Amino acid sequence: MNGEKYANHWSRKIALALGATLAGVALSGGQALADETSCSPYTPLIKGQEDLVYVWVLGVKGVGDGSDKLVTVDVNPSSKTYGKVIHKLSVGGRGEVHHVGLSDDRRQLWGGALDSSKIYIFDIGTDPAKPKLTKTISNFVQKTGFVGPHSFIAMPGRMLITPLSNNKDHGGETGIAVYNNKGDFVARHPIPAVGGGDGYGYDAGINPQKNVFLTSSFTGWNNYMMDLGKLVKDSEAMKHMGNTSVMWDLKTMKPQKVFQTPGAPLEVRWSWKPGDNWAVTTTALTSKIWVYTQDTKGEWQVKDVGTIGDPAKIPLPVDISITKDGRGMWINTFMDGTTRYWDMSDPMQPKETFTKKIGSQVNMVSQSYDGKRVYYTSSLLANWDKKGKDDEQFLKMYNWDGKDLTLAFEIDFYKEKLGRAHHMKFQARDLTTLKPLASAQGVPALIARK
Repeated sequence: MNGEKYANHWSRKIALALGATLAGVALSGGQALADETSCSPYTPLIKGQEDLVYVWVLGVKGVGDGSDKLVTVDVNPSSKTYGKVIHKLSVGGRGEVHHVGLSDDRRQLWGGALDSSKIYIFDIGTDPAKPKLTKTISNFVQKTGFVGPHSFIAMPGRMLITPLSNNKDHGGETGIAVYNNKGDFVARHPIPAVGGGDGYGYDAGINPQKNVFLTSSFTGWNNYMMDLGKLVKDSEAMKHMGNTSVMWDLKTMKPQKVFQTPGAPLEVRWSWKPGDNWAVTTTALTSKIWVYTQDTKGEWQVKDVGTIGDPAKIPLPVDISITKDGRGMWINTFMDGTTRYWDMSDPMQPKETFTKKIGSQVNMVSQSYDGKRVYYTSSLLANWDKKGKDDEQFLKMYNWDGKDLTLAFEIDFYKEKLGRAHHMKFQARDLTTLKPLASAQGVPALIARK
């Protein structure tokens, strides 16, 4: 089966299955990536107790001021304001904010909006508990030709940005943009649309030791801004979903190899265990786990190694979080609001060992570097979130003992008049002792600084 026929085949199956799933949801009146190991290896890491969690929040009309905002939550158990919102900073208006990323010195937080294509740069170093908006980039589309800045992955003195769409037809063909830490545009690199590539983009993960980074794919503005119920009934629109991932040379920023990973591969994670040499992603529409590794000749290969839930029911795996030793991975499935823990001791033969329902819907998962605390938020996209009573919007934190999750605190983002809780990043009040991974110190790092 050729690539186009394969994609169309899956699009038809996905549309039918998702349509059936959502039909019941509609009748009832109801309708992810980001832990320390999802950070860039160039970013200093919090290996002990995190003090703060930043939550990037989509504004909702009639809820509070209705604007998108960065919310700061105190998460240190020794604090008097533990588990409470201690700061909120509105950016004015709504633009479908989505992901945030830390800079290489952990003193900046970059956040993007998928609809307005604005990028916001926050100072989180001067007073970590009270971020300040220092710059808004409003000409991203004009500078790059891309739409919908999604992931922000730090390089030395740079920020690698993966947008989801383009300004020509608002479809899925896109590329990579690079900015410096001052917020100035540096370069653009198109994602391969030939040689098996579809040109689509989503997330990125860097492996300095191998001088590579990996990108995944999703869909364009035309689809991600559409109501989910309408989208899955649109057979033509469902053909325009990402089915590829790409391995790049970090030094030259050139694509090395295109992989066929059908069904919208989303978050990218590398195992950071010393000696490991593999990355993982999951496909949202086909519910598969894919592992990337080098063969005996040193060439990168990818393999489908596991199935998440029942693909016929389209559980929609969204965010993933791999443990620091590469031996475990959390996977959230949005439609059933469930988190799943997988034993990754043998990444080529993973095993699901634990499941827990977090809410009516769940999207992002962030675990502390020591793996003892796991955070969850609820919103996927404004037009994809469930409706009515199932439209829960929260931040929940659990303690994990390796056997069970125990709820420590939760914040209802609607009750607090904040909006839809999406992406998370941790912060420490004292940044002076934090250091990046040792693997980030090498030739690729030095070259990237130039």
